Amino acid sequence: MNILDKYSTISQLSIQMRRGNNKFKGTGVAVVTPFKKSGAIDFEAYERLVDHVIQGGVDFIVVLGTTGESPTISKPEKKALIEFSVKVVNKRVPLVVGIGGNSTSDVVLAIHGTPFKGVDAILSVCPYYNKPPQEGIYQHYKIISEASPVPVIIYTVPGRTSSNISATTTLRLARDCHNIVGIKDASGNFDQAFQVLKNRPADFLVLSGDDALTLPLLASGADGVISVTANAYPREFSEMVRFALSGNFPPSRNLHFKLLDFTNALFADGSPAGIKAALELKQICSSHTRLPLVPVTQDVQELIKKLIAQLET
Repeated sequence: MNILDKYSTISQLSIQMRRGNNKFKGTGVAVVTPFKKSGAIDFEAYERLVDHVIQGGVDFIVVLGTTGESPTISKPEKKALIEFSVKVVNKRVPLVVGIGGNSTSDVVLAIHGTPFKGVDAILSVCPYYNKPPQEGIYQHYKIISEASPVPVIIYTVPGRTSSNISATTTLRLARDCHNIVGIKDASGNFDQAFQVLKNRPADFLVLSGDDALTLPLLASGADGVISVTANAYPREFSEMVRFALSGNFPPSRNLHFKLLDFTNALFADGSPAGIKAALELKQICSSHTRLPLVPVTQDVQELIKKLIAQLET
């Protein structure tokens, strides 16, 4: 199957920092951070992975997200990985960096310490563990917005954080903060997503944060996805998204169902262990993770191997 021409739109944005948000439409991939057996970052494998997904047609790359095991990566490693990402991406696609946490002041300090040359945006996860109220979440992101020199994509994933950015808070941030350009929605709550899609400013992006739910969200007007599956199958996933964005749903639906069992298997033993198992089988990088994450079980490994064989037959 041939890769479609990159899906593009004409920007009609009125606010300066949102004029470039079309670059975050389509398929973003939350890249894994490959490790060597020693636990060190495998930069050679990382470069191989970046080339793989860009050649597969993804529209942008996210480094140091949850899939990149950001909680276990030290500050010096994060700086090195960002700088290396800028070098290997080499402006071929936009680059988004994950910077988030549950202490607003620490997130601001992290932003101030980040080398932003070559970085197009940050992805910032909803504060976790301390379970702030919606007003606290709003104030948290307002301060991050003021501190960030690049656009901000907010990220709600209550299954991981036990905290949710409500539709009301999302819309308030979209209207009040000029450089909060979109949300990655992994809430699993369609009504919440629909309320944002229905009432958002015209230039505010809604990106799926759940691969399996991407197609129905696109059919409802969402702008794209930040995907895990696209690490392994960037071509197929990107085409699925582009078909949907162009309103051509039959081939998009075919690709959605083609990838569905594989996508579900990736999360059977937790992420990113599943996608790393797949990438090892595809000889792109090893399956090593950092504790407290561990590799998938043998049963899940065999299932992923079987599904890869079916996809590539």
